[in-house]
Amino acid sequence: MGRFDIERLLRDLGEPNADAPKEPSADDERGSEVVGEDTPVRPDPSASTSTRADVDSQAAAIDVRPPDFNTGSGLDAEIDPAMAIGHDRVRPTRPDDALRDLFVPEGGATSGNVDLIDLLHGRDEIDGGSRDTARRLQAQTPDRPVAAILLEMEIEESIVQRGVAEISRIDFAKVNTDTVDAAQMKRLGVDYCLEHRVIPLRTEGTRTVIGTTSPDDVFLLDELKRRLGVSVVKHVLVCGGEVVDAIQVLEGGDDQPSTDIEAILADVEEDDVEFEKTEETETDLELEAESSPVVRYVNHIIQTALQEGASDIHIEPGEKHLKVRLRIDGILYEAMTPPKKMHAALTSRLKIMANLDIAERRLPQDGRIRATVMNRRLDLRLSTVPTANGEKTVMRILDDQAIQVSLDDLGFGEDTLALWKKQIDQPHGIILVTGPTGSGKTTTLYSSLRQMDMQRLNISTVEDPVEYNLPGVTQIQTHAMIDMTFARALKALLRQDPDVVMVGEIRDHETASIAVQAALTGHLVLSTLHTNDAPSSVTRLVNIGVEPFLVGAALNGVLAQRLVRRICPACVEDVPVPEEMRDFLVVHGIDGPTLPQGRGCEACRNTGYSGRLGLYELLVFDDHLRDLIASSPNVTEFRRICCERGMVSLREDGFRKILDGRTTVEEVLRVTEATI
Repeated sequence: MGRFDIERLLRDLGEPNADAPKEPSADDERGSEVVGEDTPVRPDPSASTSTRADVDSQAAAIDVRPPDFNTGSGLDAEIDPAMAIGHDRVRPTRPDDALRDLFVPEGGATSGNVDLIDLLHGRDEIDGGSRDTARRLQAQTPDRPVAAILLEMEIEESIVQRGVAEISRIDFAKVNTDTVDAAQMKRLGVDYCLEHRVIPLRTEGTRTVIGTTSPDDVFLLDELKRRLGVSVVKHVLVCGGEVVDAIQVLEGGDDQPSTDIEAILADVEEDDVEFEKTEETETDLELEAESSPVVRYVNHIIQTALQEGASDIHIEPGEKHLKVRLRIDGILYEAMTPPKKMHAALTSRLKIMANLDIAERRLPQDGRIRATVMNRRLDLRLSTVPTANGEKTVMRILDDQAIQVSLDDLGFGEDTLALWKKQIDQPHGIILVTGPTGSGKTTTLYSSLRQMDMQRLNISTVEDPVEYNLPGVTQIQTHAMIDMTFARALKALLRQDPDVVMVGEIRDHETASIAVQAALTGHLVLSTLHTNDAPSSVTRLVNIGVEPFLVGAALNGVLAQRLVRRICPACVEDVPVPEEMRDFLVVHGIDGPTLPQGRGCEACRNTGYSGRLGLYELLVFDDHLRDLIASSPNVTEFRRICCERGMVSLREDGFRKILDGRTTVEEVLRVTEATI
């Protein structure tokens, strides 16, 4: 590879534990021997009697030039490129620095030579603008290798390293988990490999092949030989990013590689996602924009989530890996696995967007990001929580277009839809929507408000937080830290002459009591409650302190709901009903040999489902049920009576949608439970 035996030179210079100095030979006396591949350069023999400490103390007096250089009878520069170093360029220095200056790989060029720019430009791997920029930066910082400048310009690392390898006449190799010598890697130490960006690839007889990111670090190669206990090391040039990825995968015991960040960022621009800046965050955003790869990768995550129709983005750190998952149609899917080293930068970027404290990593934080993506305005609700492996970040995507859904498109059956529209047209009373988090309660309430006559009615909402902006509606957000609670905001609204009031959630006695009083004094109140079904809402209100007779007097109706996935229309087909399911389906009114089911295609990510629709259980209160509530019945008995009076349960509504070919048995059983 090179022309100097480093160990021999250091030994001759007086390195500790070196062999005793040898008598000068005739070759030494001649001083004009041509340096060949196996012939080391011999310094003045008199220098060999000094110790390394003596050499260091007299560094200024050391002449690192070849013998007889000044006499004109030294080595010819045409024979050895190292001799091309002019007399005026040789400076007194330390021995190790001198050796670095003198060592030139075979081929006579280094990665710092400007020829690398010409090589890449000649291959059309960089354009003219990049070439000129690289030359300008090289002129400004002549001591920096051109390879480092090109990498800073975000030229793909593999392109740069291939060029460096060709100029340096060194082999270039791709690194993956299959090409790494794991045993030798353990011997070097994972931390050492990561720090120096080296990776053992294979052993060829007595020679170990090592991948490095530098073509001419001879001292590193010497250290590698000592650490591995081998006499010969062959080094090939590799990409530092591939080294890190391979080590992370091998250490994590996971064969799944990290996402190809460079390929992704090539197609993403910083302005693809426009974040709305506030006065508090504008300065920080301008500083953060300098780290464009992080900015573009955050943009890519958000764009991907929007394109896939995701409702939530999860950025989850593991011990060795980082995982990005998207919740699509209620199910989490792994979308990408960026390198773990990006975790801190991604989290900080998102915190800055949400105006959070990037230095606080010990406490949970919540914030809001407003952005325009693909000409669509989004609200991202950001939540961070500290974990054993770092901060986990979850973003809820609130898309204004997603909420622009009419009641007719939510999945109501005809009878249920007619009853619901009649309920929201009442002049007073309480209407509740119940269900777990993520079951579509907010969408149903917003669609119901848009169904109303906003020109004739004064409609107001109290929310935590305000998720979507509704034109023509007065929306108030609660702030617990300043005691702006649901109850306090609701009291204030009732002095604003409202016709319709929507309360984000009834969660305590005070809010429930005010809502009941508002309903009994001529206002229509819409709200949500966390119960598993419609009849349970009565018990829930009683449990938080509302008198049973007031509950019966104020409640007009309760709508329980769940979301199931729709069968993909692009790949739907009829499949035979499994024999073990036949009797069960017959009991629920499904008596056919086949049922529709999605086969799986590109349009639905091979899941067989595309989009979601609601299952609904609507309970409308009549005089009989009001009298029954006043006697405080138990939930089981009350549910049985409700079903006898015509209430369609969630599971029954699900089986109706199975018969209509809109969803599957598996989906209905996944989100509902058996009832009386």
